[in-house]
Amino acid sequence: MRRSIIAVAIFGLVAAVFVGGWIITYPSPADPKNIGYVLWKAGVYRMNLDEVTEAMVGDGDPEKNRLVIGKTESELRKKFGFLLESSQASPYLRGCYQSSPWKDRKVLFIRKSQWMVVFTDDKATDLVLVKGC
Repeated sequence: MRRSIIAVAIFGLVAAVFVGGWIITYPSPADPKNIGYVLWKAGVYRMNLDEVTEAMVGDGDPEKNRLVIGKTESELRKKFGFLLESSQASPYLRGCYQSSPWKDRKVLFIRKSQWMVVFTDDKATDLVLVKGC
């Protein structure tokens, strides 16, 4: 009995040190290695969705695309809150869209970010970071 209590205490201490170290090492919510963003991607934590779109920029994990690709517009609205039509996006983003290979396709922008979602047959087929156009 006493050994199991000690084992549980040691496990709890190691887990607390691990999580604490992770939080200290990656404190910015816009960092893709931030514990909040990692847990949000797993669907077990709620975080500021504007910070999510910032973290996605630095996220090199292909899993990021699975958050969007194959989803319907309503599924994306549930995941990211609001989506903008190209006419509602900033002039810069609208101009990039109009000069892009996707100019004749339905697109939506995730929140007020530079993430453009391209749709085919009501399903997201591409996730594009609009920059440098």
